[in-house]
Amino acid sequence: MVNVRRRQLLAFAATAMGSSIFLKACASSPSPTTSPAANEAASSPSPTASFKVAIALPGPITDKGWNQAGYESMDIIKTKYGAETTYVEKVPQADQAEVLSDFARRGFNLVIAHGGQFEAAVKQVAAQFPKVFFVISDGVATGSNIASVQVNHLQISYLCGIVAAESSKSGKIAFLTAQSFTTTDEERRGFELGAKSVNPAIAVTASYTNDWNDVGKAKEATQALLASGVDVVYNMLDAAAAGVVQTLADKGAYAIGYFEDQLNLAPKTVLTSAVQNYGLAIASIAEIAKNSALKGEIYKLGLDKPDILRVGSYSAIVTDATKQKVATAKDALVTQKLTFEDCKVNGKDSWCLKGAKT
Repeated sequence: MVNVRRRQLLAFAATAMGSSIFLKACASSPSPTTSPAANEAASSPSPTASFKVAIALPGPITDKGWNQAGYESMDIIKTKYGAETTYVEKVPQADQAEVLSDFARRGFNLVIAHGGQFEAAVKQVAAQFPKVFFVISDGVATGSNIASVQVNHLQISYLCGIVAAESSKSGKIAFLTAQSFTTTDEERRGFELGAKSVNPAIAVTASYTNDWNDVGKAKEATQALLASGVDVVYNMLDAAAAGVVQTLADKGAYAIGYFEDQLNLAPKTVLTSAVQNYGLAIASIAEIAKNSALKGEIYKLGLDKPDILRVGSYSAIVTDATKQKVATAKDALVTQKLTFEDCKVNGKDSWCLKGAKT
């Protein structure tokens, strides 16, 4: 059954009037899609079922990443909690509010909006259905019936930054994603802080493709980074990740994988991965909702939950000394001996190690 936010995006003021902002859904199919079973479940929820969960996905359920994880969370929730579940995939921005409203009208009492690009639509629809709880995957919005669930992007990317800096020979590494918003900015900043904990002089470049799934754009961005001397790229993309890894492999450079354990894509290229199991993350929120304990807050899941957030398998290239540095840093993060705090960097809002100078 049934890829920020992993996708969290702060809406412009115009969104209040119903206009959409950019994000992964822009690259999706122009019309939402459900399976026949999903349509049947959505149109005729069982009158005896007391826990009904639906999810709206911005992209295809076969992307082997963000959207597939959301889709698979429904199977976990159905199996573990006896919930009635359904989904709609490939939801474009223009249809978000209607898809979410449709779930609410049909009796689904927990509605998951899988990505921060749904934030404006959730705020609009939640006000109309106060008895339905809406949850945004990788979001930041909260309200009386709105919650968000995130992984701790700063923690996981900090560890990946250590691996990248330890493995770089040029002293130049890069963070490559689709767009800049809060959670991608956290991922970039954690990566930078982790790298600089190893080599304070290392150069960390950020690059953006404006598309989570376009392999061609990802290849072009990677080639430009390589031309600038970068030899390790942290890829925070969905289907486009394959283009990054292939380009790096062709040039003998290195990658940090994202979301899934991507070592098998290129064992001599992928040093490790930032593994994030959003299927289990969503299921954990559903359990709270089933117990009527869900609150309008942000639920952030960190390295203390390794089934949800962890460093992936290591390439044989990564030394034991590097692995030990990562393990030591992970322990410090889990025990909160090493934490992050809001700060200003060059006059802009950012995050720093607590107590460290910016």
